[in-house]
Amino acid sequence: MPKYRVIVNRETCIGCGAAPVTCPDVFELGSDNGKNKVVDKYSVHLDEKLSIGEIPGELYECAKAGADVCPVGAIRIEEIKE
Repeated sequence: MPKYRVIVNRETCIGCGAAPVTCPDVFELGSDNGKNKVVDKYSVHLDEKLSIGEIPGELYECAKAGADVCPVGAIRIEEIKE
């Protein structure tokens, strides 16, 4: 099963909480700035501008649903080509 990279643009994010409510297995609001981020379990990079994570294929639909509800389009998901 493929893996996916989840990229949250924290500069675009407005911290509305829609993605974490839709997919709490992948997203949460950060305690650092209140903006969306990938949960620690899957996080590979975090700063004030970006949160990047790598998730297993079985979480793709959940993560995509979270990305789709983001009102400002701050979340991208791409397949990791090995």
